[in-house]
Amino acid sequence: MIERALISVSDKSGIVDLATVLAQKGVEILSTGGTAIALREAGLDVVEVSETTGFPEILGGRVKTLHPTIHAGILARRDCRDDHEALKQHSINPIDLVVVNLYPFRETLAGLRSGNRIMTDCIEMIDIGGPTLLRAAAKNYQHVTVLVEPGDYSTVIKNLNTNQEVPLAERCRLAAVAFAHVAAYDAAISSWLTRENGDTKPPRLSLSGRRVKALRYGENPHQQAALYAWDTGSPGPGIATSRCLQGRELSYNNIHDAHACLTLAAEFSEPACVIVKHANPCGVACRESLAEAFQQARSCDPVSAFGGVIAFNRCLDSAAAEAVSSMFAEVVIAPEITSQAQEILAKKPDIRLLETDGLPDASANDFMIKMVSGGFLLQDTDDGAIGPDDLSVVTQRAPNAAEQVDLLVAWKVCKHVSSNAIVYVKNQTTVGIGAGQMSRVDSARIAADKAQRAGQEAGETTARTQGSVLASDAFFPFADGLEVAIEAGATAVIQPGGSKRDSEVIALANEAGLAMVFTGMRHFRH
Repeated sequence: MIERALISVSDKSGIVDLATVLAQKGVEILSTGGTAIALREAGLDVVEVSETTGFPEILGGRVKTLHPTIHAGILARRDCRDDHEALKQHSINPIDLVVVNLYPFRETLAGLRSGNRIMTDCIEMIDIGGPTLLRAAAKNYQHVTVLVEPGDYSTVIKNLNTNQEVPLAERCRLAAVAFAHVAAYDAAISSWLTRENGDTKPPRLSLSGRRVKALRYGENPHQQAALYAWDTGSPGPGIATSRCLQGRELSYNNIHDAHACLTLAAEFSEPACVIVKHANPCGVACRESLAEAFQQARSCDPVSAFGGVIAFNRCLDSAAAEAVSSMFAEVVIAPEITSQAQEILAKKPDIRLLETDGLPDASANDFMIKMVSGGFLLQDTDDGAIGPDDLSVVTQRAPNAAEQVDLLVAWKVCKHVSSNAIVYVKNQTTVGIGAGQMSRVDSARIAADKAQRAGQEAGETTARTQGSVLASDAFFPFADGLEVAIEAGATAVIQPGGSKRDSEVIALANEAGLAMVFTGMRHFRH
């Protein structure tokens, strides 16, 4: 039975409804500060915690509930005679329900980053009493109910109305929610202080995620899966925070491909379209209009593009929507989508339409995690970027202006292709992509063969790779990869350099009249 409750919340959503039910059940309500004021304004009787403890709030509210009278009332075991005797000896009444959510630290931190807050604001939003109350109540879940999420209030109200109490199994679940809430809160604080200290790889790392949705299954039907958003800071625009405007629920593979697609689209400042299949780009193009960019991206590899994921880096307009509706796609993503575009794509209800309210920051200093047996690997995201001034010309001929533009496009795409990666680009459009091969020369051949096949199916008489440029995510260990590029008709090459046989590769490029530039930066992607 719940006879006494302590309520102290920052997020007051639904709290009056819950307290009203408690009052109707004859439950005594203890409260503090703004929560007590809100409940009294709703006409409810409230006992101030300071009246119970006989000790006022001090240090500007830093100390309110940190008192033995409160914590003994929460932690006392109802089936322990010694605990009962201790409560009686010190005139302490048990507390059966604790309703607490914590100071808005993450929101205050977001304000600090936007310039609307100062450092001391964040420090004052580090809750001490709240986590202590939650941990105490959660520890004693066999006898105490703990509530931290407003979404759980209705469940407790229903139980009180039907059973007059909260069942043990539900109290256990709520305790797990409370501990997870405190862990996530502490992880956010730890993450912030770690960043403030400039330590990107601390000796101990705390990460937390908030479940966005449970998925039907993972990569395969026998694998369970769920989507989480980071809980240790503002996740920013992206797939985890996107809105699905139409279509069936996203699958694990949809989400994985959508992330790969959107992050590549975010690399470009010009209007761009990216098409991805199985986490690898199969078509990328930059054009003045999104509709033309889509048509050109699809032309790279129409067979692979079928049933793929499509991302744009601009507001999706009606012309682009009309173009997209001509092809079957699993997912279409854009930072914004016009109402006219939505109406057009609504005629294709199988397309999952995602709006992200922005693009991920391609230059953000973020991190990546890969699980290994017994632990995980952590590294910075590959935010390495190359501009015209970073290119080192190593051949007798330098790339002309058009080749340089295409080389930089090819390099951006190459970063997002599984190693070994080879990308042919012509007129800011991919014409051939070789991905994930154990041999670099095989990737070069596959990319050229794909380009040739797509061109033949389109009725073209000239090889698509003729006059193209080529990007390689790592150096050529032998000259045979460059031989494939020369045979395909490439006129310029961008690669990191650094091979023992660089001189042989450069000599072959000079002999064939190719321009070659080194970046000094590798883009392995495993």
